[in-house]
Amino acid sequence: MPPVGSARRADASADERLRRWRLVLGGDEADGTGHALAGQDAAMDGALTALYGKGSGERPGRDRSAGLGASAPSVARWLGDIRTYFPSSVVQIMQRDAIDRLGLSALLLEPEMLEAVEADVHLVGTLLSLNKVMPETTKETARAVVRKVVEDLEKRLATRTRASLSGALDRSARVNRPRHHDIDWNRTIAANLKHYLPEHRTVVPERLIGHGRASQSVKKEVVLCVDQSGSMAASVVHASVFGAVLASMRSIATRLVVFDTAVVDLTDQLDDPVDVLFGTQLGGGTDINRALAYCQSRITRPADTVVVLISDLYEGGIRDEMLKRVAAMKASGVQFVALLALSDEGTPAYDREHAAALAALGAPAFACTPDLFPDVMAAAIEKRPLPVPDAV
Repeated sequence: MPPVGSARRADASADERLRRWRLVLGGDEADGTGHALAGQDAAMDGALTALYGKGSGERPGRDRSAGLGASAPSVARWLGDIRTYFPSSVVQIMQRDAIDRLGLSALLLEPEMLEAVEADVHLVGTLLSLNKVMPETTKETARAVVRKVVEDLEKRLATRTRASLSGALDRSARVNRPRHHDIDWNRTIAANLKHYLPEHRTVVPERLIGHGRASQSVKKEVVLCVDQSGSMAASVVHASVFGAVLASMRSIATRLVVFDTAVVDLTDQLDDPVDVLFGTQLGGGTDINRALAYCQSRITRPADTVVVLISDLYEGGIRDEMLKRVAAMKASGVQFVALLALSDEGTPAYDREHAAALAALGAPAFACTPDLFPDVMAAAIEKRPLPVPDAV
């Protein structure tokens, strides 16, 4: 006979499994678990039922009724409930599902709703898509929500980006008469191994190699060319933040261009990424060729220029002309980077034929996370192979 303590632990473990299955399955006690919900568990189940119940894409096999309703007060209460019962990452997923499944986008146009939501990159994308229909009474609240997300992203990304790119810029300007603190000892030793003195067990560094000191002059020019079609919303948000970070570095001249079938240059707004984001127009068609033509016309120092195209490559313009422009820019010395996305979501749907054509030109197209972006840019600045996570 097992000890009493072991039996109790086994019963508690079985009861917890039944509780979890009851929350997963939903419905009433007839679900077969025989486990009744009470207190916070019942409230959690109610919040899930309101979103995933019958009529709103219910969980398979469940007969449940949705309970969010169409009024802002009931939705605001529901938003408060899910923030109480679930961690932030789950709340953000449930908010996205509520917007997609129950058509709640219109309610985001009300200030009290915006004050209740958990702000994230995806919510910013939704707000930007509603920008043109947003009433004036809501715009200030929306800007505050967007600014919070942008500031959080800047805190996370800015320091590492500046450090990585500053190092790359310094290394790209090697000098042969460096000051002591600027000596690149690894390269110096490698270059002077033939001057090794065995009797003294040392290398005589007849030629010093070092990093160039950072100067106030512009060393590189970066052009961010960003597809603002609806599927690229998260990429637009991250590109705007990175654009502002790059623009704050004196040694980099940064240009930000967004496009659909039209091309808009937002460079003069880079000091405030929130202004940049509200200057975008998410949705519409795509004309990559037209956007690249504009970017190409603004390049004055091709050997010192990095062009970053951020797009899923679904081209509505002239495909062959687009590829010719990329080939021409690379032939002139431009470092060309093609990102299928700049987000944490992984590789999106994209035009594989165009991606393969770019790869054949020496410009592999790949999805890039915000954390990887500084390394990608550092490699482009130093004209090294790009750290492609997965070959297309």
